[in-house]
Amino acid sequence: MEALRQIALSFPVVVFSILLPLILLYWLLVLLRLAPLELFARDSLKGDHLASTMVALGFAGVPISVALSVLLGLAGAMTLAIELAVLRWLPLGLFRIPVGVAVLWAAFVLASPLAASLCHALHRRFHRAARAQPRCLLGETVQVRDAPDAHGWATATVVDDPECEVRLHGKPDDLPHPGERRVLVKFVAQEGAYRSVAESRYCEARVHLSRLRLARSRAGASHGGAEAPL
Repeated sequence: MEALRQIALSFPVVVFSILLPLILLYWLLVLLRLAPLELFARDSLKGDHLASTMVALGFAGVPISVALSVLLGLAGAMTLAIELAVLRWLPLGLFRIPVGVAVLWAAFVLASPLAASLCHALHRRFHRAARAQPRCLLGETVQVRDAPDAHGWATATVVDDPECEVRLHGKPDDLPHPGERRVLVKFVAQEGAYRSVAESRYCEARVHLSRLRLARSRAGASHGGAEAPL
């Protein structure tokens, strides 16, 4: 029992010893209908927030709470395996903290594509409940079925799940075209419809945003030791 306590409180395992019980508590509240399934969802992918980050990592089609739970569970299992197989046998001393940080980073990197694949296998179940959790479809690629009417309304089907149909409401300067592939980027609750952008524009925007973040991080690193201008 003492050995289990030491492992649970050792870094980096202690991170998941704290987070996973919170996740379990959240799902208990969901089962009791005291917490919403779309707790971390947003109406739009615009901006830097948890929902847009998870979609960028490939977790479109399922509620963010589900994706986050799967990711933390897999990363926690990998971290525990590394702790049991390697870390607990090494006399790390003060080096345990930097080594633990590296293990956490590696665990999330390795768990992310696997968790995304597992969530992708589940997304059709959530598509069937899209009316109850419409925001889980944000980030999904759809194919436009028909030309929009005079008010910009059109219908489309999810590319990976043709049985899932959604309503699109396009702006006059960006109307969808029949057969076009578009990405759902915003849910308008008042209309019960989605805003979308062309798939090529969405990919270009993602690449541009990644480059901006990389440039900012490099600039911050290069000026980290410099004095602030007067």
